[in-house]
Amino acid sequence: MEANLRWVAVTALAPVAWGTNYFVTQHFLPAGYPLHGAAIRALPAGLLLLLAARRLPRGAWWWKSMVLGTLNMSAFFALVYVAAQLLPTGIASMVMSTSPVVMMLLAWPMLSERPRVPHLAGAGIGAAGACLMLLSGAAAVDALGVLASAGAMVMSSLGAVLAKRWSPDADVLSTTSWQLIAGGVVLAPFAVAVEGPLPELETSAVLGFAYVSVVATALAFTAWFAGLRRLRSGTVGLVGLLNPATGVLLGTAVAGEVLTAQQLCGLVLVLLGILLGGPRRAAGPILRRGPRR
Repeated sequence: MEANLRWVAVTALAPVAWGTNYFVTQHFLPAGYPLHGAAIRALPAGLLLLLAARRLPRGAWWWKSMVLGTLNMSAFFALVYVAAQLLPTGIASMVMSTSPVVMMLLAWPMLSERPRVPHLAGAGIGAAGACLMLLSGAAAVDALGVLASAGAMVMSSLGAVLAKRWSPDADVLSTTSWQLIAGGVVLAPFAVAVEGPLPELETSAVLGFAYVSVVATALAFTAWFAGLRRLRSGTVGLVGLLNPATGVLLGTAVAGEVLTAQQLCGLVLVLLGILLGGPRRAAGPILRRGPRR
């Protein structure tokens, strides 16, 4: 139990970092360049992790890295960038908060992880809390932004389950670096073709990209995939509810937004949902031992 709680804490680094990403994108990164923004986020992070791992893909991992890089990195980053530009931080985070249910539904047939009642209850309570936190304002909702955020959520959920299914035969640092590099390589030519050259960046944008790449990408994805190897998908998905909670708290602490009683109740429900679906007993890594691909 204690070991699992440590891995929950490690996994929590990811959604907390991702929750800050919306704020950084909106306030520091150039608008109108989602593909460039995604490529700049992925490639430096992947190369940094590759320098640490010092291991190249072998065999099936060449195409697996491309698939996972597309789902978890290239398409996901681009859609998140679009959502962050079109939606208030809270709305974008709220859409992403539905990922625990999607991850559990995907993990059932793909990983033979039958959804547990505490996980489903935690997902419902957490989603209700996210709605209370994030649907309290009168800001207009852009339909394209909602679609972009929902698409990012579905792709990342599928990518997470596939990464858990395929990853027992390689270390987490290497597989994360391969995915990031593959995602960046896929994005780069599309970025140049569709968006043209990236404009000259101000110092604030350079610092913003550095934070997003190192903290919200390299560190966050390493923690996320490490947690996926050792915890059930339902538990990891529920930990992801810290994403919208971070968005609300960051808005309160940095942007000067007022935390209302409704948002405070929502925050309590989110934390309750996470605790309800947490690990119940000590266990080793949950690794699927089906046929290798």
